Amino acid sequence: MNFKMRTCGMSLIKYILFGFNIIFAISGLGILIAGAVVLADVNQFSHFIEGRVTAPPIVLIITGLVIFLIASLGCFGAIKESPTLLLTYAVLLAIIFIVELAVGIAAAVFKSDLEMMIKNSLQESIKRSNHEDMMAWDNVQRKLMCCGVDTPADWRELSANKTLPPSCCREKYIDEAVGHCTESLALGVDKYFQDGCVGKLRERIDKNAVILIGVGIGIAFIQILGIILACYLASTIRHERMK
Repeated sequence: MNFKMRTCGMSLIKYILFGFNIIFAISGLGILIAGAVVLADVNQFSHFIEGRVTAPPIVLIITGLVIFLIASLGCFGAIKESPTLLLTYAVLLAIIFIVELAVGIAAAVFKSDLEMMIKNSLQESIKRSNHEDMMAWDNVQRKLMCCGVDTPADWRELSANKTLPPSCCREKYIDEAVGHCTESLALGVDKYFQDGCVGKLRERIDKNAVILIGVGIGIAFIQILGIILACYLASTIRHERMK
């Protein structure tokens, strides 16, 4: 009777682990997709952003792929009732968890310097104002509806040509014939985006960070559960085989 109960219990855990890994594999694909979406969004403004900002979504993409492969190993180990495969699976999950934790801590430390890094990059670019810089500025100002580093006045104070680019104008006020905003700031405040791009870029990056953190926390709980189930099943199988 006890033997049947133990066997039934082990089979139940095995199929729970198998089902868990199916969900885990799907979540791995979800993480990969989330990382790719965030990376694509951040890369729109890569001219002003250091590589450290794009590192977390890249890590998330790689993690999603690895999780998908590890989940396959977990399914195989559960079906074969192999303690070695199950323990290998648990160790790999633990390693991934540690890597995610390290990336999270590094991102939290880096976050305190993020706004200053963006501001310095924007200021250097607005001072140069070459063709590549102006293309990047037009892109960020139109997409984020901002103008200058902190205010539109930065174009008059910092740029070489002292002129606001057309991308600072609200769409309905752009004069295609003139090609740029010629009105003074004092007379046409409503015609220009008034928010600086440093704040808008910071908000955009913070929004993406929330997505990454939410996904990371969710998958961390799944990983811990997977480690517990795998270790318990491996221990149960070894115990039964020793009898």
